[in-house]
Amino acid sequence: MPLIPGELDTHVWTEAVARDYDRSSAWMFDPAVLDPTVDFLAEQARGGRVLELAIGTGRVALPLAARGLDVAGIELSRPMLDELRRKPGGSDLAVVLGDMATTRVEGSFALVYVVFNAITNLLTQQAQLRCVENAAAHLAPGGAFVVEVLVPPVRGLPPGETFKPFHVSDEHVGIDELDTVNQLLVSHHYTFRDGSGSRFDSPHRYVWPSELDLMAHHAGLSLEGRWGDWDRSPFTEDSASHVSLWRRPSRPGTPQRSTQDSADRTT
Repeated sequence: MPLIPGELDTHVWTEAVARDYDRSSAWMFDPAVLDPTVDFLAEQARGGRVLELAIGTGRVALPLAARGLDVAGIELSRPMLDELRRKPGGSDLAVVLGDMATTRVEGSFALVYVVFNAITNLLTQQAQLRCVENAAAHLAPGGAFVVEVLVPPVRGLPPGETFKPFHVSDEHVGIDELDTVNQLLVSHHYTFRDGSGSRFDSPHRYVWPSELDLMAHHAGLSLEGRWGDWDRSPFTEDSASHVSLWRRPSRPGTPQRSTQDSADRTT
């Protein structure tokens, strides 16, 4: 069945999905994964205000707030926001219900970030561009925009093949269905527990690093660095995802020199 482009569908993030989200993403709460994420973002915040796009159930926002940072968020799904509110400290965060591509939060921020592939929930290039522009509009001068997102999983895909397994265990089978013409994929999740099974389909538009760089440039941001993970390991041809940081100029009209620009000038 062909995948059809469209905007993020709120019906994907139902009450049932929200209730099970933390359990189904338990590995992302592991300190080995979460601590480097929070360390990196707290460093970039430099003590300033922080805004998370697609804040979800607060996996990253709550630890950042626990470090004394002023954290706000945007979240499209009411059930996901309800789960956040039930957690200790969740009701203290200023979260606006709305689309991360267009919703504005009052004030400016030292850091705006979107993690765990959430930008791919926007299913058109136009929506992703608006998201980057929206992030840039929230940044104070010198502020940073950080994205964690997968590298498009098309490497090794045989010609004509549209399905690619990404996770197999006793309790879960994950298969991506790819539409390489429209840069779309649906992640099919099959979960088996207590003698019963369930299926959850998550639609995405995968986005290339070079696309994000162009979107950021269009929004007035410059690439400062790209890494293979939150520990700043190098981004290579074998990286399955990347953490990228773009920065707003400190003063209007001041061009920012990217890390790549500096590297080019020294080679």
